[in-house]
Amino acid sequence: MKNQAYRMSMLFDFYGDVLTDRQKEFYDLYYNEDLSLGEIAENYGITRQGVRDVIVRAEAVLTELEDKTGLIKRFHTMRRQLEQLLQNANRIVELSTQQDSAELESLAIQVRDTVGTLLKE
Repeated sequence: MKNQAYRMSMLFDFYGDVLTDRQKEFYDLYYNEDLSLGEIAENYGITRQGVRDVIVRAEAVLTELEDKTGLIKRFHTMRRQLEQLLQNANRIVELSTQQDSAELESLAIQVRDTVGTLLKE
């Protein structure tokens, strides 16, 4: 269940702007605010099935976009690669101090800092 909730949150973060206002609201309440279908239905004066239909349509739209674009998959791949670069840069800094190479250490620190900045964004 946690993986499904995480996946749905990622889909919403990446593609949520394409949903209608109603789809965004219900999706957010269901996945991010952890309200039940019944609670949402009661708050909006509609049936539980009506809420479910809106959420299922939103899920379908978001899933289709990810299937077509693969942005989330590429995001995770890039993040893993950046983490590996950061580890490599840290190792270069460590080795350069042992070799007493100021230029190599300076370049490695620049790479490490740039990758660190990219990972924070």
